[in-house]
Amino acid sequence: MMSPVALPLRIGARTVAHIRRRLVRVPLTLEQALQRKAPELSPLPDDADGYLLTSLPASLQVDIERSHPRLKPFVRQRYARSYASLEGGFEAYLGRYSSKTRSTLKRKLRKLADANGGALDVRTYSAPDEIEPFHRLARSVSARTYQEKLLGAGLPDGEGAISEMRALAARGAMRGWLLFLNGEPISYLHAPAEGSTLIYDYLGYDPDHADLSPGTVLQLEAMRELMEEGSFTLFDFTEGEGQHKQQFGTGAVDCVDLLLLRRTAGNLAAGHLLNGFDAGVALAKRAVHRLRLEQIVRRVRR
Repeated sequence: MMSPVALPLRIGARTVAHIRRRLVRVPLTLEQALQRKAPELSPLPDDADGYLLTSLPASLQVDIERSHPRLKPFVRQRYARSYASLEGGFEAYLGRYSSKTRSTLKRKLRKLADANGGALDVRTYSAPDEIEPFHRLARSVSARTYQEKLLGAGLPDGEGAISEMRALAARGAMRGWLLFLNGEPISYLHAPAEGSTLIYDYLGYDPDHADLSPGTVLQLEAMRELMEEGSFTLFDFTEGEGQHKQQFGTGAVDCVDLLLLRRTAGNLAAGHLLNGFDAGVALAKRAVHRLRLEQIVRRVRR
């Protein structure tokens, strides 16, 4: 379906501007990405500027471009789409870590349990009548996170968000978790489902308790529960190559987000502007790293 799409110009996690195009979105699920089968593109509507393919396996990029020679390709980003298999049991999952990493994870679990009187307090929410309390408590954590304060990327608020979660829960297609410390929520995780795959949607924690690694503890406990439950086969950490996703994933698919645009002057200008801006940001990052200015940049941001 064709729709207006705001293509972001980003510096790090911050969006400084948008370029708007009318695009047919073609998002690939994790299962499709793992199958590495090229998607079939429906005919482009007359009023559309092109296609936006997301999570396209990088190995298929050349074939897709050759199949549509009248369209100009622009790569928006390259990334590893991390995922974790939920099959095989939790002990086997832990066994993939080095002994040092396993020891570190267990130490983090013990540290938070000790701070909570000797036991972890992790609560799971999946039924329709559990959505409202989950959302209310998760929002209280999200409001304190840097994702929401700095990036506006916290757990969505409002009745629409609650209704969507409730509809997912009615189909058995979501899981929510909250981690409590002395009766107060300090971390949340929300994961909707597509078929047998849970999708890493929103994770946040109270920065006042960052020393207790609440996000790590909650993710690990969620993985333990999912493997014991056996209702899902994959946990999709989606795009991006953050340390959290790499730590908990068991595999990854090299992907690209690919624009295929009609060769009009406006589209070509937009595509080259996007690529040029991204190249400039990457060059600036390399220069900062070479000159060892990272700490100065962090102070300026604060």
